[in-house]
Amino acid sequence: MSSVLNHVLLLCWYFVSAYTVSGLNYDGSTLLSLLRQWNSVPPSITSSWNASDSTPCSWLGIGCDSRTHSVVSLNLSGYAISGQLGPEIGLLKHLKTIDLNTGNFSGDIPSQLGNCSLLEHLDLSINSFTGKIPDAFKCLQNLQYLSLSFNSLSGEIPESLTKLESLAELLLDHNSLEGRIPTGFSSYKNLDTLDMSFNSFSGGFPSDLGNFSSLAILAIINSHLRGAIPSSFGHLKNLSYLDLSQNQLSGRIPPELGDCESLTTLNLYTNQLEGEIPGELGRLSKLENLELFDNRLSGEIPISIWKIASLKSIYVYNNSLSGELPLEMTELRQLQNISLAQNQFYGVIPQTLGINSSLLWLDVFGNKFTGEIPPNLCYGQQLRILVMGSNQLQGSIPSDVGGCPTLWRLTLEENNLSGTLPQFAENPILLYMDISKNDITGPIPPSIGNCSGLTVIRLSMNKLTGSIPSELGNLINLLVVDLSSNQLEGSLPSQLSRSYKLGEFDVGFNSLNGTIPSSLRNWTSLSTLVLSENHFTGGIPPFLPELGMLTELRLGGNILGGVIPSSIGSVRSLKYALNLSSNGFVGKLPSELGNLKMLERLDISNNNLTGTLAILDHILSWDKVNVSNNHFTGAIPETLMDLLNYSPSSFLGNPGLCVMCSPSSRITCPKNRNLLPCDSQTSNQNGLSKVAIVMIALAPVAAVSVLLGVVYLFIRRRRYNQDVRITSLEGPSAQLNKLITRKKALDSSFTEGTAEGTAIVGWVRSVWNIREDINRIADSSLGEEFLSSYSIKDQVINVLLMALRCTEEEPSQRPSMRDVVRQLVKANDLRRRK
Repeated sequence: MSSVLNHVLLLCWYFVSAYTVSGLNYDGSTLLSLLRQWNSVPPSITSSWNASDSTPCSWLGIGCDSRTHSVVSLNLSGYAISGQLGPEIGLLKHLKTIDLNTGNFSGDIPSQLGNCSLLEHLDLSINSFTGKIPDAFKCLQNLQYLSLSFNSLSGEIPESLTKLESLAELLLDHNSLEGRIPTGFSSYKNLDTLDMSFNSFSGGFPSDLGNFSSLAILAIINSHLRGAIPSSFGHLKNLSYLDLSQNQLSGRIPPELGDCESLTTLNLYTNQLEGEIPGELGRLSKLENLELFDNRLSGEIPISIWKIASLKSIYVYNNSLSGELPLEMTELRQLQNISLAQNQFYGVIPQTLGINSSLLWLDVFGNKFTGEIPPNLCYGQQLRILVMGSNQLQGSIPSDVGGCPTLWRLTLEENNLSGTLPQFAENPILLYMDISKNDITGPIPPSIGNCSGLTVIRLSMNKLTGSIPSELGNLINLLVVDLSSNQLEGSLPSQLSRSYKLGEFDVGFNSLNGTIPSSLRNWTSLSTLVLSENHFTGGIPPFLPELGMLTELRLGGNILGGVIPSSIGSVRSLKYALNLSSNGFVGKLPSELGNLKMLERLDISNNNLTGTLAILDHILSWDKVNVSNNHFTGAIPETLMDLLNYSPSSFLGNPGLCVMCSPSSRITCPKNRNLLPCDSQTSNQNGLSKVAIVMIALAPVAAVSVLLGVVYLFIRRRRYNQDVRITSLEGPSAQLNKLITRKKALDSSFTEGTAEGTAIVGWVRSVWNIREDINRIADSSLGEEFLSSYSIKDQVINVLLMALRCTEEEPSQRPSMRDVVRQLVKANDLRRRK
């Protein structure tokens, strides 16, 4: 009997031992079932979730009740697990916390989660869940925190979600939810945070949204909301944060918002709000951040707002606000950020601004401010952004600005600032500087090299003098340099080559000289190079093909000379412009120029180039071409015919150019007397010789040159009698260009009152017929001669009228040369008598 009992006890012990070793409890088995549906699981979890354990309580991410060993917490946040959350999750009925945020879960949210009735915290944010929010969530009556943010959920917010009376935080932002926001949220007794931002709702606010007595944070950003802001929001006494920005809200800002006594942040920017900013907002004694930019607000900022002692930031840019800034704003010791850009503010910026507070950001761009820049904006040594461009500010730039070591961005462009540039302190974090379009004089201070972090320097359209400081080469992070339209002299410093990241370099319209340094070949990231209208010499540098990203090259208006090298055709990245005008280039166009297949604009005007334009026919991307005032011959290529019809003046000054057109061809002959069909330039039985054509074309120009040259002799004689030194004796044609109009015989600028492309004769005749004013025709430097002697002015007019008679189109209306000489002798006799 005892032996039988021993066998029974041994068998029981065996079964108990077997169950203890291999019998994972129910919750553990459920978790392993969930695990099998996941596609990607980090090894730290797979190695921890061991099926041989009796309970999962020691597994990574699992929390258990210490008494029952039931799973009460599933926290796999940040493990980037991918796959679906299976329906088995509903079997873990003792769960109080589920946190799966920042993973890669996808598919629908299982409705079986509704079985986890003890849940208090559910965070499924930052995943890829799709589908609708389960209606079964209505069973989670103990839920206090629900975050479904940053998923791809769609459909409407279920009304059952408004029945969770224990909920304190509801986060539904960054999904694709749609429809109207449901009513019923007023049933929440403990809700203090509601975020439904970045969805696609329709309509406006639910009628009871203003009844949350406990609500502290309300954010519905960029969710397509329309209509007015409810005045009932004024009942939200505990509301500290209200953000309704980036919607389509209209109407006025309700003054009742001034009753939200706990409000610290009010963001209503990027809507369609209009009217004035209510003065009642000045009652928000705890307000720190006010953002109303990008609306249609008008009127002045209420003085009461400038008296909120707690105010740190005010952003109201891009509205229609106006008025002057009050002195009260200078007393706000917490004020750090002010952005008033693109409004209609005027008057003087209070000069004590910055003394009582530590400004970080000041942006008043695009207003009508006058007076001087306040001298102590960087008094607190924290100023990061200073943007004051496009105003009417005067005076010099305060030394406080140049010496501010914390500046990131400095823009003062388009003002009336004068004086010199300030000395710049050591500042490695200043990235952007724009002081263009002012009246700054003096040199560029070498101390600009202290700003080693600069990426953009714009100092164009000032009156800067002196040379470009070699210290610019210290700025190795430079991307853009624009020093154009100043009075800079000297050569380009070779040290600039150290700024190897440069993408744009513009020093056009200065008085720089010397050759283009070969060291600039280091600018391998350069896309735009503008050296035009200076005094550079030495030809086109051979290293240009090494600039593999160059898309725009402007070298016009220099003294480079020589031939256009074939290497220019190797700069195949050129696209937007190649300008080689007014450089004295000679010879033919290199055949390699046809390799620039992407080139859209070419200007080689005002040189001494010869040969044909045939090579330009290889490029099909033309938008604008100017070959005027050279010695080109032959037919204009077919690819340029549209440009010829659009801008005939761009081809003038090349007597040998012609147009290959005929009644049988597809090309229509242009209606321009200065460019003839090529057929008319060949000798035939009834035609004229080429020499005759050229003589006829040049006759009016020669007549005007000779006759108006007499004016030069009159003025020269007068200057001689007054002991004015004449430095050189030039021919009548050159003096015509220099003294009368300072224009070439065929000049692209002849557009006043006449069709584009008119030569000097037509231009003079047209301007005189519109308004008989010699000052509109003559070079402005002759003005003092006219003022000092009316007789000189009368003689000029008489000779001008004689010149116009000599160039009449009808030969019968022109005077004979005998009459011309008689009239000139008569005019000279009258001058002597006077």
